[in-house]
Amino acid sequence: MSTRPPGMHARHPGLRALAAGRARLGALAVIVAFVLAACSAFTPTTAPSTPTDFAGVVAELENLGIDVNRVVSGEAGCDDQRLSRTAIAFDARGLDQAAVVRIHLYAFKDQPTYDALRSTIDACARSYVTDPAAFGAVDEPPYVLAGSGPWAPAFKDALRTALQRAAVGG
Repeated sequence: MSTRPPGMHARHPGLRALAAGRARLGALAVIVAFVLAACSAFTPTTAPSTPTDFAGVVAELENLGIDVNRVVSGEAGCDDQRLSRTAIAFDARGLDQAAVVRIHLYAFKDQPTYDALRSTIDACARSYVTDPAAFGAVDEPPYVLAGSGPWAPAFKDALRTALQRAAVGG
């Protein structure tokens, strides 16, 4: 009677070592697969989002029911050249905002620039807002929308939503 395991051939005693090696290799492959899967679960698969350009902002506004007309690039509403480089003025209305309002969009390249220039927008707005009580502003870095109001509630909410979407790339 033979003491060899079933399937082992008498002329190949190294088969047992080969089978054990294959089993270890298979187990190692399974462990590597689990480790790679776990690592990929914690690794970002996309680059950080970047704010959209003005066309993207307008697309977001229009998707929410706001009409944009009479667009003028570089119109800050005041003589501040730093703001003029970032500003775009436009007329808007829609939703519960029946009257057309002039709005200025200030789009900054990054958070430090936004932080450095944000306070200058309020000073600039004093030159074009006729009723300070009706001044409207929406901040969503790197953007600020500012203009004369009053702004109707659904209109202002849509402005904020559009800027939030645009700030993360639409």
